[in-house]
Amino acid sequence: MEAILVSACLRGVPCRFDGRHKASPEYEEAVAGHAVVAFCPEVAGGLATPRRPAELVGGDGHDVLDGTARVVEDTGRDVTEAFVAGARRALAAARQAGCTEALLMPRSPSCGRGVVYDGSFAGELVPGDGVTAALLERNGIAVRSAPGV
Repeated sequence: MEAILVSACLRGVPCRFDGRHKASPEYEEAVAGHAVVAFCPEVAGGLATPRRPAELVGGDGHDVLDGTARVVEDTGRDVTEAFVAGARRALAAARQAGCTEALLMPRSPSCGRGVVYDGSFAGELVPGDGVTAALLERNGIAVRSAPGV
């Protein structure tokens, strides 16, 4: 059975910034037939649950990895280091389990794939990837967003 890395909140773990999870029937269908490796990069990077909302400022996750953008909480606190550390731990977990694919939480500054919040905390979306999604992609792991979330 092939392993797939999955955002832990999609698996029903209450680890989102608001202390909730995002499990859904569509998610269960998307991972059927896979060995699931549930992982929350934000918690793995040392952030608490619940925690302040954070967004990407100055670019997307690829830019964060390149050192030209940041991850900032709505209070202005820079949490870039925790997001990068969590992304590295997610990559290590995926490699250890032999994952070639990841199913991640849409729009997240960690896990978003294709679209993320714009850094204004106004609910606006822009094209881009979260920090973990970007690092996984750079290392040959196919990333897709969870359906129905």
